[in-house]
Order: sequence, then structure tokens, then C-alpha cells
Amino acid sequence: MNIHELFPYLRVKEAGRAIEFYKRAFGATEKFRLTEPSGRIGHCELLFGSTTLMLSEEYPEYGFLGPQSIGGTSISIHLHLDNADAAIERAVAAGATVVRAASDAFYGERSGTVRDPFGHEWMLGHSIEDVTPEEMQRRYDELMGGS
Repeated sequence: MNIHELFPYLRVKEAGRAIEFYKRAFGATEKFRLTEPSGRIGHCELLFGSTTLMLSEEYPEYGFLGPQSIGGTSISIHLHLDNADAAIERAVAAGATVVRAASDAFYGERSGTVRDPFGHEWMLGHSIEDVTPEEMQRRYDELMGGS
């Protein structure tokens, strides 16, 4: 099996509003969308840099529900970018809420987390130092109270 790409696929209420939010908050560009005659967006592809994110409206009739309908999310999407603090500010200005303010982390990144108005969480981070996996493990052990 050869894997060619991995596409995150989000389900949201009010997909049109979500598309506009992702454009404003994260600078995404819309590749295309498929819209039903009723106006429901069945599929949209957005570019985040060179990475494609797919999204659609919820389809309760098929069990496709977003975070607002299920009462939360179990995932976080990590955007690695130039400036986490500025990205968090931009996302908040577009309507996101801060879950975790930006801070420097043991793994060599400054990052914070925001929740978009549709319930999805986004970790926004930038590199502050190169850390080997061994050093990362040592720091993690220390953080977790190990030796």
C-alpha cells in the first residue's frame, strides 16, 4: 500500500460561515465547493499553505456530525507557522476563543490552542529550537515527574 496524501475532513454546522472563518483566521484559500440545490455544502476543499483540508455541512441522516452536535471534539489540528502569537491574535479577531495561551514548550515550539466558532480546536505553533527526540524524551520525563 502506498499512501499518497492525508486529508483532514471536518464536519461543521454552517459550512459557509466556517469556510469564511478559515479564510479570515488562517489565510486558507478555497479550491472549490460542491453545493446542493438546497444550499447545503456537501464538500469543500481549502488550502492551508500546500495542505488540503476538506469540510462539509453536517449530514445527520448519515451520522456525520460536528463538534457542536456531539458536544466537543477529540482532535486538534496543528498548524505550524511563522508566529504563533500573531496567528492566535488573528484567529481570535476572526471569532475563535483561546483554549490555551501561547507558551514555550519542552519540545522546542511556542504554541497555543484556539477553538473555532464551530467547535474544532487548532494548535498554532512555531519552532523556537531544534530538539532531538532523546532530549525531548528527557524533558518530558522531567516534566512528568520522572528521573
